[in-house]
Amino acid sequence: MTQTSQKSFGAITQYRIQSLVKRPWVPYVFPFICFMGLTETARFFPAGAHFLYIFKTIMVGMMLWFWRKAYASDLVLKLKPVGYLTAVVVGLFVLFVWVWLENILPQHGVDAAFNPYSFNWPPVAVSLLIAVRLIGAVVVVPIMEELFWRSFLLRYIINPDFNKVALGTFSWFSFAAVVILFGVEHHRVIQGMIAGVIYTILLIRQKNLRGCIIAHGVTNLGLGIYVLATQSWEFW
Repeated sequence: MTQTSQKSFGAITQYRIQSLVKRPWVPYVFPFICFMGLTETARFFPAGAHFLYIFKTIMVGMMLWFWRKAYASDLVLKLKPVGYLTAVVVGLFVLFVWVWLENILPQHGVDAAFNPYSFNWPPVAVSLLIAVRLIGAVVVVPIMEELFWRSFLLRYIINPDFNKVALGTFSWFSFAAVVILFGVEHHRVIQGMIAGVIYTILLIRQKNLRGCIIAHGVTNLGLGIYVLATQSWEFW
């Protein structure tokens, strides 16, 4: 390849990358892919699962911050006090269902429990690891997942030009697809589908993604407290 050809190839590659990054779905999809990819990687390297969790939490958090302007229209509307209260109640209800059905419903595969005390770290380091785990579960995951599932995919299935579809727009096909896929994403598939139904209905009723993020965050916070209080590491 000549020097001119190399420059042309480099220019074309750079143009394609820039065009890809500018596509409206990228800020919604890339953080999700990054998180899920590193989650699956951790299954093959259980000894390094704690480092991978720290890494993916930081990486996805940085992506969400970098693309924060892309999500501005999703989060511009605020909820009334009753809306925030409803989101909290919904989050607690999903938490109850998640834990209550643990030994009742079948599960898909074997979930690797995340026990921060199993890494033989000093107490201070374990506390920091738990803090990162909670931040990831309560802040990063709810924002990342709700942006992907209920802001992007729920609307994209209705119309690939998803920004033209109002938040909370209902169609049976998009509703069913998101609920099923949200469940399949989780080890506890049926609980995941139930949570998907509840979070999606909340969005349809409120027409506001804030409520879904808050509800999801409350569920994960409550689950984290439950795990730490009962040492039920299988939920992590």
